[in-house]
Amino acid sequence: MPVITRRVALTGLILSLFCPACLLAQTAPTKAVRMVVPFGPGGTGDTIARLIVENLSDRIGRPRIVESRMGAGGNIAGNAVAKADPDGTTLLLAANHLAMAPNLYKNLSYDPITSLTPVTLIGNTPLVVIVNKELKVQSLADLIALAKAKPGQLSFASPGHGTVNHLAFEMFKQQAGIDVKHVPYRSNPLAMNDVISGQVPVFMDLVTTGAPHVTAGSVRGLATASSQRSPLLPDVQTTAEAGMPNFEAGTWFAVFAPDGTPPDVVTHLHNNISAALSLPAVRQRLESFGVEINVQGPDRLRALMITDRAKWGHVIKNAGIAQID
Repeated sequence: MPVITRRVALTGLILSLFCPACLLAQTAPTKAVRMVVPFGPGGTGDTIARLIVENLSDRIGRPRIVESRMGAGGNIAGNAVAKADPDGTTLLLAANHLAMAPNLYKNLSYDPITSLTPVTLIGNTPLVVIVNKELKVQSLADLIALAKAKPGQLSFASPGHGTVNHLAFEMFKQQAGIDVKHVPYRSNPLAMNDVISGQVPVFMDLVTTGAPHVTAGSVRGLATASSQRSPLLPDVQTTAEAGMPNFEAGTWFAVFAPDGTPPDVVTHLHNNISAALSLPAVRQRLESFGVEINVQGPDRLRALMITDRAKWGHVIKNAGIAQID
């Protein structure tokens, strides 16, 4: 399909995506259509949001924006959308931090499961186990053996307490039966820099950000925590291939609306987001970021939220992770 035709098709799909919102918000004709994201500009989440809202024709006669509300592990953005009018004009592009939040935070101002309406599961990005290239391990089995030989002496980095990187490694420790110390950083780049330099030998990073360093030879990738090998790291085996068939971890991305959004609007949103995600140009863009597209509807997304809440709650409890104020 020619590029211009793809763009026209995408524009048409996104226009239809917001038609119910336009009809429902007739009393506020200048009200902006907002996609609120808890991610910084330029990242995977921000890119997904912009793929949905970009190229909107001026014919809808209203502003449209991607609004970044970072902080508090994604809860600032989640709370903002949970308290927005359920008229179809305010959406949340979020990740599985929503399912982790109830077990991590003492005083949430909203309930991620009951205060938000699931719209569409977009897909997921797996994690990859990375080690400093000077560490004398060549496989996941080697890493586990080394950790068992030196309990409490190895350390792993994460971009912060309670992040998916942190909790996934805690789950890895529990399944492997090893003791490895957690070293939290303020951001992903800071964590990666110290893994590259050897200050901290182990890191579980999203393939989105970890793959370029593995490909460049700055670090060694041991296994991706997914059922299939990542196209970004085709030579790196999966955790199942590495001997841990029950360990899969990563982050998923999904769209939510405020609780109380009319069911017909939710259905229309899901159908048109799904159609947009099926376009080759959109799929290619997301897959280049390491997103494995797996579109699911509201019911499946709600079930995933409930399952993940229990899953990560179990990990948090067993790891003795203190809740955040």
